[in-house]
Amino acid sequence: MLMNRIADVFFFLGILFIFLNFKSLDFILIFHLINYILDDSFYFFFFFFKKVDIICFFLFIGAIGKSAQIGFHSWLPDAMEGPTPVSALLHAATMVTAGVFLVLRCSFFFEYSEIVLLFICLFGGLTSFFSGLVGCFIFDVKKIVAY
Repeated sequence: MLMNRIADVFFFLGILFIFLNFKSLDFILIFHLINYILDDSFYFFFFFFKKVDIICFFLFIGAIGKSAQIGFHSWLPDAMEGPTPVSALLHAATMVTAGVFLVLRCSFFFEYSEIVLLFICLFGGLTSFFSGLVGCFIFDVKKIVAY
């Protein structure tokens, strides 16, 4: 639960940044207005950050908490210890689907953020490598499937 709450905080920050920049949470309106903030940036700790990059970063951190990627994966093997229908429903039908849906629904943000797209590729590859490596050394079948 703690990992999901941390991811939810980042997801909330992403929604907050969207609302502060667009004054709306309507996807159609945001899709039409996104071109106006593409070059907007702000100064934070001696660096300039694009607003679109920050929004995408926060939304992606929210998604990785739901899909149990590396760094947020500690809840998944414990959740798989329950009965099989419950663990399958919890993980595959709700959590991972929510993270994937979040990234797909907000894909018009991600296509304007090259830095976060690179981060997504690196993070996904690292998660796949880590999960495969851990899955090779675990003997519990349900935890192997979890990883």
